[in-house]
Parts: sequence; structure tokens; C-alpha cells
Amino acid sequence: MDPSSPIPDISAFYVQEIGALLFGLAFLFLYRQSRVVYFGLWAIAWGLRFLAALFGFELLRTADSRWLAPYATFEFAFVIVLISAARAGFASDVKDWRTVLRLIAILPIFVALVYAIGRIERMEAYHTSSALVLAFVYFYNFLMLRRQQGMGSRFFRFSLLVLTAAFVEHAVVFLYFYNNGAAPVWAQYLHHETYYDFVLHCVLAFSAMAMWSESQIDRIRELGSELDHVRRETRHTLDLDRLTGLLNQAALASRVEAPGEFAGVVAVCDMDNFKEVNDRYGHLVGDEILRNIGHLLQGSIRHEDEAFRWGGDEFVILFQNQRAEIARKRMAEIEQRLREFRVRGFGVLPISFSWGTAEAHGRPLRDALDEADRSMYELKRARAGESASRAHPPAR
Repeated sequence: MDPSSPIPDISAFYVQEIGALLFGLAFLFLYRQSRVVYFGLWAIAWGLRFLAALFGFELLRTADSRWLAPYATFEFAFVIVLISAARAGFASDVKDWRTVLRLIAILPIFVALVYAIGRIERMEAYHTSSALVLAFVYFYNFLMLRRQQGMGSRFFRFSLLVLTAAFVEHAVVFLYFYNNGAAPVWAQYLHHETYYDFVLHCVLAFSAMAMWSESQIDRIRELGSELDHVRRETRHTLDLDRLTGLLNQAALASRVEAPGEFAGVVAVCDMDNFKEVNDRYGHLVGDEILRNIGHLLQGSIRHEDEAFRWGGDEFVILFQNQRAEIARKRMAEIEQRLREFRVRGFGVLPISFSWGTAEAHGRPLRDALDEADRSMYELKRARAGESASRAHPPAR
């Protein structure tokens, strides 16, 4: 019970004590589960309110004003912590303690003022000032949490607003009625205001739990989204060929085994006499050639197309929803660009490769891939025959 209540109600003291403990435990649970500073500070605040109630009980029981100073100290500490909670918001730590330090600095002045009011004036004067301070604190929390979204947050802020209005109303009634000795009948409910405050704080605690539950659901969704992103990134990384940056053989195998039909054109290309390049210039130059071919292929296709390194110096391109003549034109352009290929330290190093295409409309991708592979090897054999004929012309 608040020691300034107009009628001593000992049972209300027990309600206040039990309520402070329950609210403290509720917010401590929320803090342990979420590690949100806001809930932790509210748990501390209700612990301080519990201690304030102990001194308030002694003040009520003994009518000794010496208990007023410690009672006011813990009430003021309760206010300080709630203001700190509002400033901390839903961060994981308190970033600015300057406001708290300023409030602590004026604590002696506040306690002395309260002590003087309690001795010179009646207790209703203290009750009025205390109610106004609490109304300010709850309204300050209401304003600081205005950016929080969700039904739970709105309910919590609404509870803060109701508490603000309730304490303002308490202050007005005490100031204008009890302090003047002319309290109307309808104001007699303040004899048991502790019970009403207890109910309002219960609503506040439950709305805080609702807000926390809502934030946990949002956090779970956020973590799920992050996990999906990491999973996609990991899968994408595992599907990449480290040397060329293209999709690797495993990715191609998965693409081939995927259900459904592929709509588009499959192109298979293979470097001509690449072993001779490695033997003549070394594997480092060969790796640089493969790396640059990967960049060339990736830069020569559309965003929806896919390029794979099938193995060694063989590559596969999937032209999505593309006509065969367009795909063949694209492959011819790539071949022409490779004829002007430059290698650092060696200048222009003409690279040739054989390629073949096959349309996959209305049939499995594997069948189109096999057809394009056969077409590529037919071209490779034809070119090898032409090279042999030029190297060994028939005798006349």
C-alpha cells in the first residue's frame, strides 16, 4: 500500500508487496529469455518498488517521518530505472547513462524536498507529487516506445497510457479534494487505490509478455530468413567451380536429374588441343586461360542462362527459352573472341574450341545434352581431319 492513502489499509500493503514481487519476476523472466535491457531494467525497478513498500509500511505503521526518506529514495530509484529503461529501448545494452547520472545527482534534493513536505504538509501533498512523477515516467516510456510495431507493442503502450491517466487522476483528486478536506463520495475509491493500481500493472505485465512473444515470433522469422539466405549462399558456393567461377559438374548433374523438361538450347564446347597449351606454356597459363574463358562465357550469356564447367576444358551452356539459331550465333561470337585471346606475358594467344548445340524443347535435358556433346565431337573430329590434311597434303 502507498503510505499516503487516506485510510490505512494494511491488507493493501500485502497486495503491493506481492504485486511488486510478481511483476519483478515476470520482467526478470522476460529478460532471461530475451536479454533485452528494457525488461531487465523493469525487473530491477520492481525490486526497488518492493523495498520502497517495506519502508512505506513502516511509515504507515509507526507514523514516524524518519521512514519517509528511505521510502522516497527507493521510489525515486524506481523512477530512475524506468526512465533508463525507456531510453535503452529494446537494445541489448544501455548506450547512454548520462540521463541516469543526472537523475542520481539530484536524488539528495528530491529526498530532502519529500522529507520536508511530509513534515510540513500532510501526506496527501507527497502523494500528489509522487503520482505526478509516476505519470510522467509512464508517459515518457509510452513516447520512447512509439516506434515499436505489432499488436503486443500497441497493447503495451496502451497500458502505459492508461497508467499515466490513472496517476494523473490520482494526483488531481488528492490535490483538489483530499488536501482541501472536501472529498466527494465518488472519490472514495482512492481508499483502495492500491488494488486498482495492481490490476493496471497486471495488465501492463501481461501486455509486456505479449510484446515479447510477438518480438520472439518476429525474431524467429528473421532468423529463418537469414538461415535460408545462408543456405542459399552455401549451396551456391558449393555449386561453383573455384577456378572459373562457373557452376560446377555437381551443379550440372543436379540440373540434369531435376524433374521436368528444359525449354531452350543446350551448348557443349571443348577446347581444341588444350593439352598442348599446357605442355608448351605451363599449367599456370592453362589455368589463366580457363579462368578467363569462364569470365568470357559468364559475360556472354543472359542473366537467366546458365554456364557450367563440365570438367577439364569442357563447358556447357544452357540457353533458357532461346531459339537454336540465336544460340549458335552466340557461340560463334564467343569462338571469335577467343581467337583474339590475350595472355599476360605472351600477347595474343589464339584459342580455338569446338562446340555443338541441341534444342531441348519437349524432351529431357539429358537427351539434349548428349546430342550437343555428339555434335561437338563431330565438329572436333572434322577440324582434326582438316588440320591433318593441311599438314600432310596428298602427293602429285
